[in-house]
Amino acid sequence: MTSRNVLFVCIENSNRSRMAEAFARIHGGPAIGSYRSGPRPSGIVNPKAIAAMAELWYDLAKHGSKPLDQIPDVEYDAVVTMGCGDACPFVRAKRREVWSIPDPKHMPPEEFRKVRDLIEGKVKALLAEL
Repeated sequence: MTSRNVLFVCIENSNRSRMAEAFARIHGGPAIGSYRSGPRPSGIVNPKAIAAMAELWYDLAKHGSKPLDQIPDVEYDAVVTMGCGDACPFVRAKRREVWSIPDPKHMPPEEFRKVRDLIEGKVKALLAEL
């Protein structure tokens, strides 16, 4: 049973929010309910994100894309938005954070990895504070 629920949101739900959800699952284990969504989900996972997470032995390809109306209707312990600005929705949360993380969609692999590692560090810090 989860004790904390965290939602990660980025526009297309194809890179940043997917990696953040994966890191919350990896580092939070069963104590964290980790979710992700986007106001305009692309319906796909960026192959670069799949490759970057595969380097860490995580299969990101198993995750589907989710619009906001498919996430649990609960008050989240934390909602983190990444780069969606005014398009980010209002979701009930005890805590809100805006992470200014560049969209790595068109970055070369070495830059993409830097964004992945930045997200992992931020997720670890968030989980430690929850």
